[in-house]
Amino acid sequence: MPNDTAQIVQKLWSYCHVLRDDGLSYGDYVEQLTFLLFLKMAHERTEPPWSQPSIIPKGFDWPALVSKDGEALEAQYRKTLETLGKQPGMLGLIFRKAQNKIQDPAKLRRLVADLIDREEWTSLDADVKGDAYEGLLEKNAQDTKGGAGQYFTPRPLIQAIIDVVRPAPGEQICDPACGTGGFLLAAHDFVVRQNPGLSRTQKKHLKLEALHGVELVDGVARLCAMNLLLHGIGPSADEGAPPIVVDDSLRADPGDRFQVVVTNPPFGKKSSVMVVTEAGEQAREAITITREDFWATTSNKQLNFLQHVRTLLKVNGRAAIVVPDNVLFEGGAGETVRRKLLQECDVHTLLRLPTGIFYAQGVKANVLFFDKKPGSEKPWTSKLWIYDLRTNQHFTLRTRTLQRSDLDDFVACYHAENRHDRRATWSERKSPEGRWRAYSCEELAQRDKCSLDVFWLRDESLEANDNLPEPGVIAEEIVEDLRAALEQFEEVAGDLQ
Repeated sequence: MPNDTAQIVQKLWSYCHVLRDDGLSYGDYVEQLTFLLFLKMAHERTEPPWSQPSIIPKGFDWPALVSKDGEALEAQYRKTLETLGKQPGMLGLIFRKAQNKIQDPAKLRRLVADLIDREEWTSLDADVKGDAYEGLLEKNAQDTKGGAGQYFTPRPLIQAIIDVVRPAPGEQICDPACGTGGFLLAAHDFVVRQNPGLSRTQKKHLKLEALHGVELVDGVARLCAMNLLLHGIGPSADEGAPPIVVDDSLRADPGDRFQVVVTNPPFGKKSSVMVVTEAGEQAREAITITREDFWATTSNKQLNFLQHVRTLLKVNGRAAIVVPDNVLFEGGAGETVRRKLLQECDVHTLLRLPTGIFYAQGVKANVLFFDKKPGSEKPWTSKLWIYDLRTNQHFTLRTRTLQRSDLDDFVACYHAENRHDRRATWSERKSPEGRWRAYSCEELAQRDKCSLDVFWLRDESLEANDNLPEPGVIAEEIVEDLRAALEQFEEVAGDLQ
């Protein structure tokens, strides 16, 4: 993290500890910062050299807020949030259902006057303020008690996925479970970086039309919108509809189609809704998603997202989706979806991810890459290439975090320039430790339940004590396994009840 960015993150984050004493969570703090930063930057755009008309209704703008103190400030802030939440476009998205979580007027005043007002945010480079906000989102994700980790995919993994999917100028890119916007942001940066000669029309398309995100949770959607805005992506409040929609992606086929879909749907096996039982107690009830465009009807959220991603793609569109292990081997609807996917799409790559890289722990996940194809009697998948980054790899969120360089070999093996020129690094005699090999569609179809949960490397930790990782790594892996087992037991218990 550059020094300018690190200093701003530290400055913003240091005040969080003061508010934590009042019971404010990390997530609440980042949310309040989002409201105040937006108001301050909107005001800055009305001053030279921009001198633009204010997008904030008079009386609810930054000058009206910063001029108040004490209980008058708290009342003004509460009224401002309530009023702006009823506005259309980007204003309505960011302030939708907004509430003041800072109960002490003195601390609110310090946040407004001492922390936000003293910085000229609009004049900061987009990379500086954008990366600073990303830093806050990552710190929030590290707060495992708040559960924010499920909305934050490790950025090195996102970068590697985007590097091989390779979005291009003019393409439309969608993340139907966009969280705080990591995939959309990385896709935007990739297009800019790889195409320094973008025309004015291409730049406008990339800023206003190329990126589309859907997020179920209001609070997370506002963080995503602000994250993109601080990076210079998406419309200003008066330029049109925001790139993020608050909705349940699985509710229905939206009708829109995209060239690229990249996503990490929320962890958790089943879709559910909170209901009140006859005894007056609250309980969760599984939702079975039924859609005409789906191959199978199931309450398994991950299988539904996989089918939804296929629906969203244009013909020859490219997809990358993070899925848990159960999507690769589960029977019933799982088998139906896998066989249909192999038949109707070119399922060309599977990346087996290591444990210990997600803030939402206890997850064993993979990335499935496929292209949507037109109708054909013959299966479109000929070979599934698998890269095993899990066996004999040990990552943690503290002692050995995942870096982009850890995925360099996978990116090289993927060979995005020409996937038909791939070369296996595994061979039974010469290279039994190779992590990259292919399986034919016929081999996969003959496996029990058409399982894609394929592995071939020897687990060294099971064979020799000398190969065991550090005790701290082992302890974290045990904790993750226990959490995963507990989640599965809770699901079983819920079904039984």
